[in-house]
Amino acid sequence: MNLLRRQALDNLINNELINQYANELQLSASDQQIEQYIFSMPVFQTDGRFDSEKYREILSRNNINADSLAAQIRQDLTRAQLAKTFTGTDFALPSEVKAYAELFMQEREIRTAILDLAEVQAKQTASEEELKSYYDANQNSFISPEKVQVSYVEMDAASMAPATVSDEEVKTYYEQNLKNYTQAEQKQYSMIQVASEKEANDILDELKQGADFATLAAEKSTDKFSAGQKGLIGWMEAASTPSEIVDAKLTEKGQLSAPVKSQNSYVIFRLDDIKPESIKPFEQVEESIKTSLLQDKNIKQFYDLQQKVSEAATSDMESLVSVESVSGLKAVTTDWFDRTNPPAALNFPKVVSEVFSDRLVDKNGSKGINSDVINVEGDRAFVVRVTEYKPESVEPFEQVKSEIETLVKRQKAEAELKATGDKLLTELKAGKGAEALSATGVKFSDAQTVSRLMPQTAVINATMEMPQPVDGKPSYGLARDESDNYVVIQLDKVTLGQPTDDELKQLTREYQGAMSSAVNEALMLNLRENAKIEVLNIE
Repeated sequence: MNLLRRQALDNLINNELINQYANELQLSASDQQIEQYIFSMPVFQTDGRFDSEKYREILSRNNINADSLAAQIRQDLTRAQLAKTFTGTDFALPSEVKAYAELFMQEREIRTAILDLAEVQAKQTASEEELKSYYDANQNSFISPEKVQVSYVEMDAASMAPATVSDEEVKTYYEQNLKNYTQAEQKQYSMIQVASEKEANDILDELKQGADFATLAAEKSTDKFSAGQKGLIGWMEAASTPSEIVDAKLTEKGQLSAPVKSQNSYVIFRLDDIKPESIKPFEQVEESIKTSLLQDKNIKQFYDLQQKVSEAATSDMESLVSVESVSGLKAVTTDWFDRTNPPAALNFPKVVSEVFSDRLVDKNGSKGINSDVINVEGDRAFVVRVTEYKPESVEPFEQVKSEIETLVKRQKAEAELKATGDKLLTELKAGKGAEALSATGVKFSDAQTVSRLMPQTAVINATMEMPQPVDGKPSYGLARDESDNYVVIQLDKVTLGQPTDDELKQLTREYQGAMSSAVNEALMLNLRENAKIEVLNIE
């Protein structure tokens, strides 16, 4: 099963388990919480304030039902409530935090003795027989990948002579495309939505008698989003105006509609303002038109070049001479390379894939033909041909002999050091450290203090895992450092951390976070263990 699909399925299962558990606990987000959440979503805001027109437009453009959006948000907020119920507590016992801080900030005094790998490796020997035996047993480690030499022609839009556009062309384009620079008439509307026709007629009577529309909308409208804006639903062009408003045929500022039935409610619309159709002056859009025309010409110029090169590459498959002729560009020939180290100029997945494709090479070598135009990054393109080809093969013994010698000597050195380290460790724990160290020719360094607050190394990590000294006797451990040396560690003393008040505050937050994560993981594990989950074939 594809890993990403498995992870996606696990997420869906986890979400459903959380939803079911939240329902069992009768947790649910309120309508007010959902409304506040939607009002706070940046995607529905203009200049930091909720924009009801933008809200309706985005939902309409993405074919999202307002009720479905509210249901999804309710589900998300409910899951967040559940998470907070189990993991959002601010409570942590001071004694727990203090113990955690003392452990986390603990300092350990150690001395180390290094068993140098390079020094021991330099003393090793390897016979011809050992080298050959290693080669025979590990031939898969000495496979040379298939390699090619390539000739190519590169087309780069940035290096082409830029196109030009005359003032006349700009003016002509403007005149022929006035619709693109025409702002259609816009109308601004407000609304009041109520449950019954009688209530709508009563409100309409109040409005006709001079009642303030914004006040009534805020007090009585059941549409929370427009009510929050005192009834305002924003500016609309004819094409994006809902049919209920269009059918009301409002033509004058301040004009009120009769109650309009809309699903399970009744709505009164008011036309607030009108912006007449307007055309942007030529001077205002001249530069943008010129930039657009230049871009179009440059793209066409590059496309035309690719077309000519493609025709030349396919009509003369034997070489790149015709491509050079029609493009005015010179072919470049590379050194040998494999899939992992292409020249920088050709280091694009599409180019490398084509170079090593069955279309250009086979088991017999290069097919001696040109590729078609390979477009990369939109403004660069290549035609390539494989001029020389070497298939995958096992490298000859003599060619890798020195590499094998290094590997064999390293293996011997590592085995010797491991045995030495283990023996030293045994002797040190038995109280015979001085003699053992002297026999090995190494000695402990001066004392040094390490902690979890320092940049972590393999030796520090190993030190923090070691048992504490008992009855004043050091404890010992063996680790490998970043140079692969073996390091004998003598742990002399452990000192608990002494956090300041500020450090305790910081570590309290970290401790709570760690505990919350642990609780959340335990909850999820428990839900999955007690659920009946059947996964059908999703391949």
